Amino acid sequence: MVGVVKAGLPPIARPDARLFILGSLPGEASLAAQRYYAHPQNQFWRLVGSTIDEDLYSLPYERRLELLAEHRIGLWDVIGSAERRGSLDQSIRNANHNRIEQLLHEYPALEAIAFNGGKSAAVGRKLLESAAGLTLIDLPSSSPANTRSFAEKAKAWARLAPFCGAASCAAAPTGRNVHP
Repeated sequence: MVGVVKAGLPPIARPDARLFILGSLPGEASLAAQRYYAHPQNQFWRLVGSTIDEDLYSLPYERRLELLAEHRIGLWDVIGSAERRGSLDQSIRNANHNRIEQLLHEYPALEAIAFNGGKSAAVGRKLLESAAGLTLIDLPSSSPANTRSFAEKAKAWARLAPFCGAASCAAAPTGRNVHP
């Protein structure tokens, strides 16, 4: 049975973003709220917060976005729209991809793109296969459907730290394609 067509959210970033974190397609709670990672059991805000040493989870959404911007982190998704029943990535059908390769042109300070979960990484790496000079990082999904422990996820997400901060921060690692 075919799912309902769901359309994603627009990218959120300052012009000087150094890192984009790309999900697959927002789930039901996020689409209903028109906010990234709105499901209360999604660990995204806790994981990013642990990486940048900020308690994002307890803050209002707008303040979360302000802190991401201060740390030069952008958000978007690899899929712009698709048919899907529910929120699970494996239910995505007939996906239309966002033009994530345009991030390289629109954000000249961009150094890295992190993929939140396997679907995001599989699609995003194909879309960015010719992107030279960009570090690509695969992350375990922050979704409650991913049953890895928070500590295990946080260890993987900590690899984002070199890309999170002001221009005066230490240079990013030189590796281009970082897998889990």
